[in-house]
Amino acid sequence: MNTDIFKALSDESRLRILNLLFRRELCVCELESILDMSQTNVSRHLNKLKYANMVLMTKKSKWAYYSINDQFIKENDHLIAYLKNNFSEDKDFVRDMKILISLEEDQALCSDSNIVKFV
Repeated sequence: MNTDIFKALSDESRLRILNLLFRRELCVCELESILDMSQTNVSRHLNKLKYANMVLMTKKSKWAYYSINDQFIKENDHLIAYLKNNFSEDKDFVRDMKILISLEEDQALCSDSNIVKFV
């Protein structure tokens, strides 16, 4: 495991982003809304996760969507299990997930099927 992963995990905002991305791919604007953060902050945190090869960015039209990198999951299954278990026990992470689920139920998330992946 490389140290960039630990550096990326050292910030609560990046952990909150990962928590949401474990559920589904999300665009930057959705993360902004759920986390109540500025686009600049969300993008800065996503760049650190991308640098650590933890997430992938996908372009859909002019929007950037992020998802968990499958290779990261394959190489870090114990870490993923640990994170998911702890995310489910923290009130802030649970609140974020409830917001996401509510948006899904209301079909209030961005959607588009034209995907081009960038690593």
